[in-house]
Amino acid sequence: MHTILVIDDERPTLRMFELYLGAYGYRVLTAANGEEGLDIFAAQQPPIVLTDIKMPGMDGLAVLRAIKEKRPQTEVVVITGHGDVDLALEALELRATDFIDKPIRREALEAALSRATARLSLAEASEEGGVVDVERDADVAVLTIRGSLTGEAEPYLVRALRQAENAAKLLFAFSPDASINGAGLDLLVQAAEDAGGGGRPVALCGLAENFAKVLDRLGVTTKAPRFAGREDALAHLAGLGGD
Repeated sequence: MHTILVIDDERPTLRMFELYLGAYGYRVLTAANGEEGLDIFAAQQPPIVLTDIKMPGMDGLAVLRAIKEKRPQTEVVVITGHGDVDLALEALELRATDFIDKPIRREALEAALSRATARLSLAEASEEGGVVDVERDADVAVLTIRGSLTGEAEPYLVRALRQAENAAKLLFAFSPDASINGAGLDLLVQAAEDAGGGGRPVALCGLAENFAKVLDRLGVTTKAPRFAGREDALAHLAGLGGD
């Protein structure tokens, strides 16, 4: 099982994470502030880091920035205040791979860590690094996004969009392990705008609820409605005309 570093300035919270994650088989490292966390990260190089955003001294955004500079492939999950979408968006712009809200719910934590470990496995298994597959479903081009949609994924997204250029409609289908950072959000916004501007109906499906809140804030879902599952999204698109 993977090693995970947890950074939080509240000792009872660290103890809770240590017991809870340890029970799930993780090797858990803990740090009570950002500086200590970076020292442990430099020595241990854990593949997953879970950090609170609001801490005295070095805050979680500074920790995130430093970790991504040292080891960009690290899965960094940040903990934000309840409903603080702007702060979550700022973290995603700094290449956080996921976020969860306080108060932390077990289901949200488990889902975030499940996505992180799945993305690590995908990265280890992938020789090419591609994260976008294309298939046709009637007149809909389905772009399945696996792993992390980041700036580095742009060539794969561009290639997929070229393959889909003759389709009347587009569906961006995110796999259960999918993540999206700031650069990936920019790519998705531009792709949705380009498709909509060309008269092609667009929809999204499958992205985790926390990321969906960010897409709502950016106005993406006004251009490309979001659905929980692929079948609902395809049914919606089937009812729309295309050029």
